[in-house]
Parts: sequence; structure tokens; C-alpha cells
Amino acid sequence: MENVVLTIHLILALLLVGVVLLQRSEGGGLGMGGGGNSVMTGRGASTALQKLTWIFAAAFIVTSLTLTIMAARKADSASVLDQIGADAPAAQEGEAPAGSDLLPPAPADAPLAPPAADAPATPPAAND
Repeated sequence: MENVVLTIHLILALLLVGVVLLQRSEGGGLGMGGGGNSVMTGRGASTALQKLTWIFAAAFIVTSLTLTIMAARKADSASVLDQIGADAPAAQEGEAPAGSDLLPPAPADAPLAPPAADAPATPPAAND
């Protein structure tokens, strides 16, 4: 059901953008509106596009509210702040700590890696 409402919502968004772009700019905010008479700039076409814009906008708001309500019902009732204070489960005796399964265990008799070539053999002496 949520996918159907989301699909309708996306189609309404595209239709709303298209209808708004089809309308003639009456304010002339960018200096492109107004001008000569044309077949497409009749008063009847303007009111039809305005009505269509209102219908698409109202339907867009309804689908937005519907999607919000559906998401709120699906969400957990616990707060995120409650989850921050939750402690991680402690490891049982004989179990490895959490996250230790990311790397394979090193053998007990494995030699340490040699130091880098530019590392000093002994730490520098402290100046007293």
C-alpha cells in the first residue's frame, strides 16, 4: 500500500512541476512575462491551469500526509534517546568480545612485525 501511495505521490510531483511551468508568468519577476497576445495566453486557459494546479497541490499534500502517517505507524515507539543509554550486551565467559570476529585470531607463537626502516632502535634519551 505504501508503494502505491509513494508512486502516486511522485507522479503528482512531476505533474505539479509540469503544470506550474506551463503557466504564464504574470508578475514578470525575471522580465520574461507579459507581452503580445497569443493563442495560449487566453483567460480561459489560465484559469484551467490554475484550477489544475490547485487540484494537484491538494492531492500532493494529501499523499504527503498519508505517507507521514504510514511511516509513523511503522516506526518503533521507543525514542532514539532511550536507545543511546542502552548498554551493549556483555560477553559471556569464554566468548570473544563483540566485534572481534572481524579479524582472524593471531597464532600465539607468531613473531611481531619488524619495526619500520626509519624507526629508531632505542627511544630518544630524555633531556633532564
